[in-house]
Amino acid sequence: MNSLFWASPMATAQSAPKSPRIVSLNGTVTEILCALGLQAQIVGTDVTSTYPAAMAKLPKVGHNRNIGAEAVLALQPTVVVGTQTHGGMDVKPEVIAQFGQAGVKTLFFNQTHSADGAKKLIGEVAAAFGQSAKAPALIRKIDADLANLRKPSRPQKILFIYARGSGNMMVAGRNTPVEKVIQLAGGVNAVTDFDNFKPLTAEALIAANPDVLLLFTSGLNSMGGINGLLKVPGVAQTMAGRNRHVIEMDGQLLTGFGPRLGLAVQELNQKLSQDLTLNK
Repeated sequence: MNSLFWASPMATAQSAPKSPRIVSLNGTVTEILCALGLQAQIVGTDVTSTYPAAMAKLPKVGHNRNIGAEAVLALQPTVVVGTQTHGGMDVKPEVIAQFGQAGVKTLFFNQTHSADGAKKLIGEVAAAFGQSAKAPALIRKIDADLANLRKPSRPQKILFIYARGSGNMMVAGRNTPVEKVIQLAGGVNAVTDFDNFKPLTAEALIAANPDVLLLFTSGLNSMGGINGLLKVPGVAQTMAGRNRHVIEMDGQLLTGFGPRLGLAVQELNQKLSQDLTLNK
């Protein structure tokens, strides 16, 4: 499968306009565009585009998986960018077709959640917008950050919890972006008997008995902080709960797999190396 999908029939890697009006439907692609110096050409983004902070000032068109064409086309883009993962588009095909019917170019890049995948994505976005000369520096920064890690004496078992309040909690199994970051940082996933995400249960939580609980900052905040998290059935009975070993990280940083991948892995690695006691 080609790693770059061009929905416009006449599009080529050299056909992106010199001064495009870009709507980005993926937070990682937004980060790459900004790192390449194209921030001024971005006229709108999806809600996952939270970095750099200046993106908060731009119009938001929704979440990539639920975006309608009207909100995007209202911004009069000349090119819409996004990603495809696991062989499928992250935007509905009928919406992509509407962009084409309106004469808007669409570039959807294949995203693989690995260090090599992040570097490849940077190179392809740079090439599509005539910025290939800037890609090597971004790639070298990832390599340098990943090389500067402390190897743990004992890999800790880490359980990632996706939370949107106590009534909406999922745990990450195998083959998720967050599992890849955990492994890069020198940890091991505490749950390996299923793929993707499943609802959190007290029984499974106690059985996994993680050393560390990992959450997005927004997720931990939705629980009322660590004290609220400890009230969830099963959490206080785990090693992580008893020791209050909880790590929170920005969601886009942790799972974006873009130019800041090395920084994300470094941050998690360093937090795993510290005494992870919050709010004692």
